[in-house]
Amino acid sequence: MPATDRLLLEEALQDSPQTRSLFSVFEEDAGTLTDYTNQLLQSMQRVYGAQNEMSLATQQLSQQLQKYEKQNFALGKGDEEVIGVLQQFATIVDKLNLLHEELARRLADSMVFPMVQFREKDLTEIGTLKEIYSIASEEHDSAMAKYSRLPKKRESEKLKAEVISEVAYTRRKQHQASMQYYCALNALQHRKKVAMLEPMLGYMHAQMAFFHKSLDMMSHKVADFLSSVEQMSQSIQVQLDAETEAMRQSQQELLSVDDTVYMPDQDACSPLVNRSLVQRAGYLNIRSKTGLVTTSWDRLYFFTQGGNLMCQPRGAVAGGLVMDLDNSSVMAVDCEDRRYCFQITTPNGKICITLQAESKRDYEEWICTLNNISRQIYLTDNPEAVAIRLNQTALQAVTPIISFEKKHENYGPNSKLQPTSAEPPPGRLQQEPDESAELITAGTPIQFDLVLPASEFEDQNRCGAGRRTNPFGESSSENARESEDSLLHQMFVVRFLGSMEVKSDQSKEVIYEAMRQVLAARAIHNIFRMTESHLVVTTQCLRLVDPQTQVTRMSLQLSDITQFAAHQENKRLIGFVAVGADISEGLSPKLQCYVFESNTEGEKVCYAVSLGKEIIEAQKDPEALAELMKTVPLTSDGKFLLLESETHCDEQAGDPVGLESEA
Repeated sequence: MPATDRLLLEEALQDSPQTRSLFSVFEEDAGTLTDYTNQLLQSMQRVYGAQNEMSLATQQLSQQLQKYEKQNFALGKGDEEVIGVLQQFATIVDKLNLLHEELARRLADSMVFPMVQFREKDLTEIGTLKEIYSIASEEHDSAMAKYSRLPKKRESEKLKAEVISEVAYTRRKQHQASMQYYCALNALQHRKKVAMLEPMLGYMHAQMAFFHKSLDMMSHKVADFLSSVEQMSQSIQVQLDAETEAMRQSQQELLSVDDTVYMPDQDACSPLVNRSLVQRAGYLNIRSKTGLVTTSWDRLYFFTQGGNLMCQPRGAVAGGLVMDLDNSSVMAVDCEDRRYCFQITTPNGKICITLQAESKRDYEEWICTLNNISRQIYLTDNPEAVAIRLNQTALQAVTPIISFEKKHENYGPNSKLQPTSAEPPPGRLQQEPDESAELITAGTPIQFDLVLPASEFEDQNRCGAGRRTNPFGESSSENARESEDSLLHQMFVVRFLGSMEVKSDQSKEVIYEAMRQVLAARAIHNIFRMTESHLVVTTQCLRLVDPQTQVTRMSLQLSDITQFAAHQENKRLIGFVAVGADISEGLSPKLQCYVFESNTEGEKVCYAVSLGKEIIEAQKDPEALAELMKTVPLTSDGKFLLLESETHCDEQAGDPVGLESEA
């Protein structure tokens, strides 16, 4: 190596200007090397960070591929083949992830760590020695300045000796610091070459090992798998292209129609009305009250399902029941400044809704369709033929098969129902009878709302001298007198689920079948809200009382209840079969099954009803009544005590009974 490529240690003591000039070149070279090393280390750390991020990214990719199988796609039918392919891809990516993790580890050990060690050890040592050399030089210069200022006259041997000793000490210290600094600068010229080569050697070896292992992993088996996936992807692309072309042609055909298709009432003069429909769906405007005299109209999607009118708001998952159309009344109405309005009214007149159609054709077809459904034509073998034969004009009111008065006659008093056997219609083969068909007639309507809400009862009973009455003609004072005279007075918190007409009361199976059909109908029609009431059992009757207004919503004589039972599995479900009231002469007696959900076990309610019937029989014989009173505990006022009041239990539990509940 030439002499100019290193600092001579022999010249460190003399510290000549030539040595100082060469020394400054070495210092400048060390500073440049420090700056370059920092930049190079940042680049290497970036490479390591990218590789480490690649390892984390492949790991996350594999996890996401495995999660595809667990995704609940609404249209995921037929994805089994794709799921299997993605699982195999996840396995391959897992293996690649291991290789990326190993590559990141080797880059950290063989590339980043040597460069960090070179910067922290060699370059930091150069900086430290430079500071020591600078301090030693300043101390030597200061000592020489003192020595140069020694007086020529009146020399003090003691002071002279001290200054000479200080000069010698600082010169020796500078000599040692300069030699160490010179050695470090000379060694740095060799060390920097090694420091640049070692990290790159480590980087290349790590990359070569990664690619070799990757090549070994990508065997012929993986290549065959990738080839099959490419073929499957190409076949899917061909199907997509064909489907896209078919949709494009269909779009052109649909857009090539006349502009009158987009007009809401293009055939108002002579609409082509189909009057034999038994199903209809489309958007209608429904009127709702927003105040005492103000109303608003909402545009909703309506459709018919069997004998029910359903409604589904835009964006909703499923539709809800609006009303039962069987035996309902449909008529055209003049509604303020709106056109094409018609009105639907239930047979009892309690529910009435006003709807508006978009065009005259929709308006007439909706009236005809609802008319046909109200007549229960959809239950016949050939509903369209029957509809054509029986249809009236669409602008007239719909007249149901069973009129309003006749339907009310079906709920009058009757004699004990005698079981009858149904004969098959003539011309049809004798089939094995269905047990449910023997209990409940197919297509029997289900009533989900037993009575009007309590708020409507209050509106009806505001008139008068403050005396509250109800539709059954009973007053609160009469109910109080009845409770005082009754030996049994037990209250249960229940929720009315539904009622339907049944054919027999000979066994409890009819109640179980009615429960099944009511719960199934509630699920189908999306009816979940129920109103809580108080079921009061006395020795005279079974009353359903509104907890807020104390208005009797329903009253059944205990003697008219012919069958009652609790559900065998769901103990809170109870049902009653009662004989209808006020049946005119000549009509067959009707049996109605009422289904409730109780807050307590249904067996307790059934026991209370059974005890009430026993008391009725025992009251005919004083001795039997006395024996019965001995077996059942009595309250302080002499009434039968079955269990504590439910309202009292609710108050103790800190959970007051609410008016509304969710099924």
